[in-house]
Amino acid sequence: MLAIDEPSPVEIRRPQGRSPFLIVCDHAGARIPRALGSLGLGSADLARHIASDIGAAAVARRLSATWDACAVLQRYSRLVIDCNRPPGSPTSIVVESERTPVPGNARVDAIERQRRERAIFAPYHARISAILDARATASRLTVLIAMHSFTPIYLGVARPWHVGVLYRHDRRLAQALLAVLRADPALVVGDNQPYAVGDATDFAIPQYGEKRGLLHVEIEVRQDLIATPIGQRAWASRLAAALRESLDRCGSR
Repeated sequence: MLAIDEPSPVEIRRPQGRSPFLIVCDHAGARIPRALGSLGLGSADLARHIASDIGAAAVARRLSATWDACAVLQRYSRLVIDCNRPPGSPTSIVVESERTPVPGNARVDAIERQRRERAIFAPYHARISAILDARATASRLTVLIAMHSFTPIYLGVARPWHVGVLYRHDRRLAQALLAVLRADPALVVGDNQPYAVGDATDFAIPQYGEKRGLLHVEIEVRQDLIATPIGQRAWASRLAAALRESLDRCGSR
């Protein structure tokens, strides 16, 4: 699917970083392989949240630099294949997103699904798995941070949260982070809001955090707060400090 001159789906920052934090950003990019054209969408739609998590990649890169942490980012649009969904799930390749039809996904059959999975999903997750395996072999502490952003309005309903802290079975890091962020009275912090982790709607947290027994948390920042470099710097600084303190509260360094 990807031409020889098209970029790999995987962007790696600081692969040998010394920090215990490992940052993954499943929806970092909005690229579409040339073989798929524009999926039938205009440039305005491809600049929206339906195509990528606006601001999340920039925050992830800044956290990587601040912590000297490894970060793994996925460059292609979630509209091609969503790398935070189990392959074959109903929202892995959507025919409509936020009431916007995606014409290029209307007739995706099993062969096309496999083609997209092999080109984008598989290499991205293979790289994450390899990094985690190497860190485990070296007996390195790994703390998984899944970085995302969300829209301030969804299907006409305003969302009050500035940031959401997502988790499921293992609440250790998430509860510590909730307490740290809520110490700032200016913030509205969502506890499993605006989303919650589930097997059908998430891949990274169940697959890497829960199955491997890693400390982990998924973070959702409202995209209007991180749409500009000023906001990205501010939120990266806020999260870097908050996550360090949260990790200390968990008794791990």
